[in-house]
Amino acid sequence: MILPSIALYIHVPWCIKKCPYCDFNSHQADAGAGMDEAAYIDALIDDFKADAPMLQGRAISAVFIGGGTPSLFSDRGYARLFEALRANAAFDDHAEITMEANPGTAERRYLEGYREAGINRLSLGVQSLDETALRILGRIHGREEALSAFAHARSAGFDNINIDLMHGLPGQTVASAMDDLKTAEALGPEHLSWYQLTLEPNTAFYSRPPDLPDEDTLVDIQESGHRWLESVGYARYEISAYARGGRQSRHNLNYWTFGDYLGIGAGAHGKITHRGHDGELTVSRYWKTRQPEAYLRRRVDPRGFLAGQRTIDAEELPLEFLMNALRLVEGVPSSLWYERTGLSSEQLQAHLLPARQRGLLSSESSRIQVNDKGLLFLNDVLALCDIA
Repeated sequence: MILPSIALYIHVPWCIKKCPYCDFNSHQADAGAGMDEAAYIDALIDDFKADAPMLQGRAISAVFIGGGTPSLFSDRGYARLFEALRANAAFDDHAEITMEANPGTAERRYLEGYREAGINRLSLGVQSLDETALRILGRIHGREEALSAFAHARSAGFDNINIDLMHGLPGQTVASAMDDLKTAEALGPEHLSWYQLTLEPNTAFYSRPPDLPDEDTLVDIQESGHRWLESVGYARYEISAYARGGRQSRHNLNYWTFGDYLGIGAGAHGKITHRGHDGELTVSRYWKTRQPEAYLRRRVDPRGFLAGQRTIDAEELPLEFLMNALRLVEGVPSSLWYERTGLSSEQLQAHLLPARQRGLLSSESSRIQVNDKGLLFLNDVLALCDIA
């Protein structure tokens, strides 16, 4: 049995300002979490060297640098990092290497350097192009900065750009949501991530909820946006992801097809498949020390950077697989179930049966796929599949 493809996630934990909706592992650089770029790059290199044996001979197919705000780091820092990564592992010839960038920190002088360092895809965290919404969301950029950041990225040579946009924002109407989408589309990004604002625990918005659109408005926004995006050539390939010209995010596709990935950096997570001598597969997840200062201290700690790990047991594995695969509009081949989990087709059908009986799955037997109704009620589908 062939091991799945493998990607790499790199976490940069610092940001200028913590947004009130953000539940990621991010720390304000001016709030006692001093950002030492050189020391952190050194730590990332050591972290990667420790994880490299888990590649098990595989070349890295995609890299995603997330945060925090990765664009706070210099182009020289990333050049040094990728030189070290390539010295310690093989990369696919056409590996997709994405960096998240905040329009407020995407400095023009760095963008060309990022490109030269090997970063070939940029993901701009625009979130909205409405000035009022941006202020409520606590973003450090305005509409014009977002538009300029995109133009600067293009002039720096980036021909594969994603724009992150949220909908269901405080006070948002169908008209204002569509204005955001149309303004973003006019820039011509290859990819759009368009997702609904959710109030996550341990965020300022969760503690003090803003006034969000009602359910009917949310449905109208989603339906109007989906129809319009497809009408202008963006193919929806995942719950909240749209691409033109086959420019789907390879890194995210690796997640959704239950591929493996290394995770380096403060709080980063990884997933690894192991094949035993008897051919049996085991899947494990691991995570790194979360606090940036503690993570940096782990360079000289015999325990290394690892904070914890666990093997996904046989009862959990089906839902872990389906939570990812069913996000894809076209689903995945049924054969991928066995390739990624080692479980039988009979076990698969047992988990899918309740959702199939409710008419939420595609009738195509060769694929694991929700239908249009199932896509609208994916959480319900997953609850039905959780029969452990």
